[in-house]
Amino acid sequence: MKNRYQTLSVFIFLAVMSTATRAENVQKTAPPMQGMGMHHGMGGMGMGGMMAGMTEEQKDKHMRSMQDHMLKMHDLSNQILAEKDTTKKEQLKTQQLKLMQEHHAQMMEHHQQMMPAMKK
Repeated sequence: MKNRYQTLSVFIFLAVMSTATRAENVQKTAPPMQGMGMHHGMGGMGMGGMMAGMTEEQKDKHMRSMQDHMLKMHDLSNQILAEKDTTKKEQLKTQQLKLMQEHHAQMMEHHQQMMPAMKK
C-alpha cells in the first residue's frame, strides 16, 4: 500500500511539474505597440501630434491643466471609496461623472478644432 502511495505521489508531482512548465512556455509578453504610442486607442494622435505646434509655455499650461483634472478625478475617487453613506456616495459619483463629461466635451471640441489644421 505504501508503494502505491509513493507511485501515485510521483505521478501527481510529475503532472504538476509538466503543467507548470507548459504554462511557463505559453506566457509571453506582448510586443510593444508601434506607431501611435500610448494614446493609440484614444484618437490615435498621441501627445506628440497634439502638442507639436505648441510653445514650451503652452505645453506647460496644457500639462498643468491635465494634472489638475487628474488630481480632481483621483480626489473624487478617494472620497467615493471612503464614503459610507450611499446617498453621499451617489452624489460624489454623479459629480465625478459630470467632471468626466465636461472633460470629454473639451477634448472633442479641441479635436474638432485640430482636425482641419491637421489636414492642411
